[in-house]
Amino acid sequence: MSARKAASAQSAPGRAARGKLSVRLWLRLLSAHNIIEQQIRRRLHEQFGRTLPQFDVLAELERADEPQTMSQVSRRLLVSNGNLTGVVDRLVREGLVNRQISSSDRRVQMVSLTETGRSHFLEMARAHESWMDELFSGLDRRSLAQAEQSVRRIRDAVREQINPEHGVS
Repeated sequence: MSARKAASAQSAPGRAARGKLSVRLWLRLLSAHNIIEQQIRRRLHEQFGRTLPQFDVLAELERADEPQTMSQVSRRLLVSNGNLTGVVDRLVREGLVNRQISSSDRRVQMVSLTETGRSHFLEMARAHESWMDELFSGLDRRSLAQAEQSVRRIRDAVREQINPEHGVS
């Protein structure tokens, strides 16, 4: 039985209790996210003079490993082209990102990391991993793996509810 059918088969009191539990779970996830994000933002600023959006853009360009259109980056980061433009402008001025006009379409801008940008990002990524390890140091390896698996299942279940014909990815 699908999760959707199981939920509709419950009694009204059962649905109410499930609803309250769902809200509490969402609040716990949101609270954990906010606490972690606040720490990462602070540390990126203090140690590297970077914002989280700058880190995210550098991470996306490093992950892609080839020039990306501004639209590709904005879509992957779930931000508007307008918001992305200001972040990229600063990274270009600082010599961390290259921006070029596409050879196939002059309306399209391609962005990529410079060697300095890649080196700078990799240094930040090592620090980021260390910070995350520190923040989760109260959990043993098994608990971390179980939590990651649980959160992945939550994400996939929510995606399935939103777009059931496409499944999870």
